[in-house]
Formats: sequence, C-alpha cells, structure tokens
Amino acid sequence: MSKDAHKDGSLQSQIGRTGEALAAEYLRKKCGFGILACNWRNPNDRREEIDLIALKAGAIVFVEVKTRRAGGLVPGYFAIGRRKRRALRGAIRAFLGMQFPAPRTYRLDVVEVELGDGPPGIRHFENVGLFR
Repeated sequence: MSKDAHKDGSLQSQIGRTGEALAAEYLRKKCGFGILACNWRNPNDRREEIDLIALKAGAIVFVEVKTRRAGGLVPGYFAIGRRKRRALRGAIRAFLGMQFPAPRTYRLDVVEVELGDGPPGIRHFENVGLFR
C-alpha cells in the first residue's frame, strides 16, 4: 500500500475513496456525467465537503457517495443524517455562490457503493430532497 493510499491512515477512509472512484467511473461511463470536481470543500468551512460535483444535461449534480461493505445493516442512502445534510447544504450553497453566473439547474444525487467479494454493487438515487 502506498504511503498516500489513505491520508488519515484509516481503513474507512480508504474504503470511502475506493467507493468515490467507483461512483465517478460509473457516473461517467454508464450515465454520461462529466465529473467537474472530487472532494470539493467549502473554503470558508473545510468540514463542508461534496464528494463529487458533476455535469449532466446542463445541470450541476452534487453527489454524496456512501460506501458500505456487503451485508451492511444500514444502506448508505439512509446513513445521511441531519449533521451530514447540514454540511452538504452549506457546501452546495458555497459552491453555487462562487459560480458566475449561477447555474439555473442543480440537484443532489446519492450513489451507494457496496463492496464485497464479487463485483461492487452500485445504486444511483437521483434528485434527493436535501433542501426540504
């Protein structure tokens, strides 16, 4: 394993980065997304991060990637709690505030990546209600 395989040294961090890479590849190859940024952080609050920012049919798509081991008890989609939603809203608002002109259409998608012994399982949930 390379020394920069996981910056914070945790296995969970490495699993997360693997899932994000698989999600980006899936969105690019299977769904026709253009990937604009990976792990974008709000410059005013580094705790607010967006896993992937993509472009699809003129819309900016913010993507939260949740990676789980096969057979996990809680699917990734349901693991986005109140604190994470608040951080996502802050990061999305910061990103949109830096765009001139501001994009007219944007949404949040969630991609679940399940890692196990076989090929990874990937589920894509489009237009998740984050701002409600």
